[in-house]
Amino acid sequence: MARSRAIKRDDRTRGQHGAETSPGREGKAPATPLSLDRLIHERTRLGIVSALAASGPLTFLELKRQLALTDGNLSVHARRLEDAGYVDCTKSFAGRIPRTEYRLTELGRKALGGYLSHMEAVIKAARRAGS
Repeated sequence: MARSRAIKRDDRTRGQHGAETSPGREGKAPATPLSLDRLIHERTRLGIVSALAASGPLTFLELKRQLALTDGNLSVHARRLEDAGYVDCTKSFAGRIPRTEYRLTELGRKALGGYLSHMEAVIKAARRAGS
């Protein structure tokens, strides 16, 4: 009898656009809803990249208000996007007040475009199957 094992975070690799994938899944074309870019597919991160794509650079406070997030939640998700190269973070001061600004990188813009194209294909396939 075959024994399955849980995939530990250390067993995962970075696939296209820095998204985490399970071993053995690299290089395969997205074909199912399960193969979506999971980094962007998460609701909060999708909100962040969508807001940045629509508005251009936004400050931490602007993103926090637009998406109704806590400081910690926004910080963690923005860091994941930054680590993947989808978002750039610039820290500065306005007088003595710290200012953190985020902008979508070209890689992030391409990843969002690919994600949206994939979702459109999934929706079309689901509509065809339902007809």
